[in-house]
Amino acid sequence: MANMSIKIHTIPCLSDNYAFLIHNCDTGTASIIDVPEAKPIIKKIIELDIAVTEIFLTHHHQDHIDGLPDLQDWLAVQRNGATCRVIGAKADAHRLPKLDYAVEPGENIDILGIKSQVIDVSGHTIGHIALYMREINAVFSADSLMAMGCGRLFEGSATQMWQSLLRLRALPDNTTVYSGHEYTATNMVFAQSLGETNPECEARAAEIKKNRASGLPTVPSNLGVEKRTNPFLRADDAKFQASIGMLGEVPEKVFAKIRIKKDNF
Repeated sequence: MANMSIKIHTIPCLSDNYAFLIHNCDTGTASIIDVPEAKPIIKKIIELDIAVTEIFLTHHHQDHIDGLPDLQDWLAVQRNGATCRVIGAKADAHRLPKLDYAVEPGENIDILGIKSQVIDVSGHTIGHIALYMREINAVFSADSLMAMGCGRLFEGSATQMWQSLLRLRALPDNTTVYSGHEYTATNMVFAQSLGETNPECEARAAEIKKNRASGLPTVPSNLGVEKRTNPFLRADDAKFQASIGMLGEVPEKVFAKIRIKKDNF
C-alpha cells in the first residue's frame, strides 16, 4: 500500500449510529461499513464524488443494514445499473441481505487494494464480524468493542464476548477503533461508577465531556487508550479486579459481572 492515500469518514446515522466510508483518494473509489440509513451516506458520496465498490456488513441488526436497499437503488442509478458487492459473514448469511461475497473468520480480503482480515467478534450477536485493515491501522468493530464499552449480549455468552474482545485487544496499540454507536459518554459514567482510581480514565472523561458539549463524535478511538481505560478489556487486570472486589477471579467471571452491572445501570 506504498504511498496510497486513504481517508476514513465517520457518518452519523439515525439517533446514535455510525457508518464509515473508506475513501481511496488516489483512485476515487470507496467502501462503506454498515448502512444504518441511506440518506447521510449518499450525501457524503455526492460530496466526495466517488464510486463505491463494496459494502461490508458487520452483523444482522436492523440499525446496521436497514439503509442498504435504498443505497443500492441509488448507486445503481448513478452507475447505470452497475452494482457494488455486498460482503458479510457466511455464518450470518441467512439473516443478512443478499450477499455477493460471504466471508469467514480469519479470511483475508481485498478492500480498496488493502489486505484486510475478517475477525470473529461473536457475543453481541452470533456471527458478528469485524474488519481489520492492518496497513492503515484501523479496525471496524461495530457493536463488539465500543469506545469505553462493549455491545450488549443479545445472542452470545459472556465467554464468547470476552474471547472476541481478547482478539481485538491483541491488535497493536496504534489501531484506531471504528465502533458503531455514540455511547461513549454513558459508557464512561458507568466505568467511573465502578470505583477504580484511574487518572487516564479521568482525563478521558473530561475529553469526552468537552467533545460532546461541542457536538463532536467520540468515535473513532485509540485501541491503546481502550486497553488502559475500558473496563470490558480489563477483566484480567489485577488492579481493576481488586478495585471491584474480584481479585483473582477468572476473567470470564469478572467480565460477566460487569456486563450484567452495565445492563442494569
